[in-house]
Amino acid sequence: MRIAVFGTRSYDRQFLSAANVDHRFALDFFETSLTAATTTLVQGHEAVCLFVNDVADRPVLSALAHAGVRLLALRCAGYNNVDLAAARSLGITVVRVPAYSPHAVSEFTIALLLALDRKIHRAWSRVRENNFALDGLVGRNLHGRTVGMVGTGQIGALVAKALCAGFGCRVLASDPVIDADLVKLGVDYVPRETLLREAEIISLHCPLTPETRHLIDEQVLRTAKAGLVIVNTSRGALIDTRALIEALKQRRVAGVALDVYEQEAGIFFDDLSSEIIEDDMLQRLLTFPNVLMTGHQAFLTEEALTAIARTTLGNIADFAAGRPLANQLLYESIYN
Repeated sequence: MRIAVFGTRSYDRQFLSAANVDHRFALDFFETSLTAATTTLVQGHEAVCLFVNDVADRPVLSALAHAGVRLLALRCAGYNNVDLAAARSLGITVVRVPAYSPHAVSEFTIALLLALDRKIHRAWSRVRENNFALDGLVGRNLHGRTVGMVGTGQIGALVAKALCAGFGCRVLASDPVIDADLVKLGVDYVPRETLLREAEIISLHCPLTPETRHLIDEQVLRTAKAGLVIVNTSRGALIDTRALIEALKQRRVAGVALDVYEQEAGIFFDDLSSEIIEDDMLQRLLTFPNVLMTGHQAFLTEEALTAIARTTLGNIADFAAGRPLANQLLYESIYN
C-alpha cells in the first residue's frame, strides 16, 4: 500500500521509517500540509496520513476520494480537523492514535506550570545576559492551591494525580466520566461552572468540539478568581484568544502557559524566524512577560513518537488486511 504522509518533519520520517518493518508500506513524505491546494499530491496513493494542522474538510476529502484514497490515518488523538460525516459519505475510513504516551503530555503540562509559576523562562533569559538579579522573579508554591482539571482522561488523570498526591494541591475536576481512582486520591468532581469559578489554576485536557470551542471565554475570565493561571496543552481553540488578551491587559489573569494556539496552522512546526508573522493576536500574546508559549511540542518524546508510528502503521496494516479497526473514528458513535 502506498501512503502519502503530510506535514512531516525529520522526526516523523525517522520514527515512521523505523516502524515500517520490512518496508511493507511505501511511504511518501511531504513537508507541506494537506490542503485543497495540495490534494494533487495524493494521486497514486490508497491512504493518506495526517497530523493536527492538516485540513480534511469536505472539499479536501472529496478530492481524496476522487483520487482513490480509501483510508485517512491520523497520527494524533485529536480529530477536530476532519469532517467525519463527509468521510463516511465518501467511503473513506478514518483511524487515529487515541493514546500514544499520556506521560509525555502530562509531564510537559507540569513542566510548563512550574516554569510559568516560578518564572524560570524569564530567569533563563536574564542569566544569559549575566543578569543574576532576583527582582521580579518572585513565584508561588503549588502546594495548597486549587487546581481545576477540565478533562480527566488518560492525560488529565496523570496531571491530577501529580498535583494532588505529589504537590499537595486541592484538585477540582470536570469530566463526563468520573474516575474512581482520582476520587480516592481526593480529587473532587464538580460542575464545570464551579470549577471555572473556584480554581486558581485551570489546566485544559479535553477534546475540541463545538461544545468546548472557546470554553475559556470573556465570561469565564471575568468571573474567575483574580490571579488565575491557565495551562493549555490540548487544543488552542479551547481558549478565546481575543478575550484572553483583554484579560491579560486588565491584569485579571496572572499567567498563561500555552503549547497550542487556535490559529497555529501554518505557523507552528515551521521555522519562521526570518519571516514577518501577520497574526497580530499571536504577536500580542508573545509580548506579555507572564505568557509562556511553546510550539505544540508536549507530545515530542522518543517514547511517544515510537508509539505514534507503531499505532499509525498498525492501523493501516489492519485496514489493508481487512481486520477489525480498534481505532476507527465513527461519525455516529461520536456525535449521536
